[in-house]
Amino acid sequence: MLRALILALGLVAAPLAAANPLVFTAIPDEDETRLQERFQKVADYLAEALEVDVRFIPVTSYAASVTAFRNDQVQLAWFGGFTGVQARQLVPGARAIAQGIEDPQYKSYVIANRDTGLAPMEQETAPEALRGLTFSFGSQSSTSGRLMPEYFLREHLGEAPEALFERVGFSGNHSRTISLVQSGAYQAGVVSYTAWENEVESGNVDPDRVQVIWETPPYPDYQWTVRGDLDERFGDGFTERLQQALIAMQDPELLASFPRSGFIPAGNDDYAMIERVATDLGLLD
Repeated sequence: MLRALILALGLVAAPLAAANPLVFTAIPDEDETRLQERFQKVADYLAEALEVDVRFIPVTSYAASVTAFRNDQVQLAWFGGFTGVQARQLVPGARAIAQGIEDPQYKSYVIANRDTGLAPMEQETAPEALRGLTFSFGSQSSTSGRLMPEYFLREHLGEAPEALFERVGFSGNHSRTISLVQSGAYQAGVVSYTAWENEVESGNVDPDRVQVIWETPPYPDYQWTVRGDLDERFGDGFTERLQQALIAMQDPELLASFPRSGFIPAGNDDYAMIERVATDLGLLD
């Protein structure tokens, strides 16, 4: 059925060398075991759609995903907004080709332990009561777990995190941030809204111990980025066929891996806001 759909969309594959695998990775925004389960199914889908060997390799950190892309250990990556900007700066010709339907209007949730007594706030007013609390971001390179929330907190409250909070931490991923705030190890933190909803659905959030108190304004986030030499490796038109295979992904189980309702085309210019903010915060060389 998948092959018929791809053919119907005009994605006819040219014969390619079986010994030349397409390798991809994804930023480790959740537990590594869960990532392996999520993305092996995506690898199988792409292998069937493109008629090439497709392999997923996990990485241990956001920075490692960028390094793997720069070193040509992977040719395709599911990056966050900031890691995608970093990777494309390091690899001439690299480009974003697809993003989730939700990604142009992404957002983060600031969460707080119930013992703080903080109540949910309107989006237009960042919670002043965060001042003086302990606060956990996610990865230092996370768009939704650090970059954009830090930008909005600075914009609304007028100070850097080090001045706002008693103690600032970096958990490494969204799942861990939720656990740290829920346990009280940190009084508050910030996470991707999709990661929060996924953890709630999975039963990993105790609403009596942790809650969302603020959501950021929207910003662009995740995307698929490819190296610029895929057509040389796999044949003319391969990058376009890869893009179309991602956009044609309709299986709810596969889409739940991200989680997204579908994919749409993307380009490097879609992430100009991320590049500008990262530059202003001194996070890009």
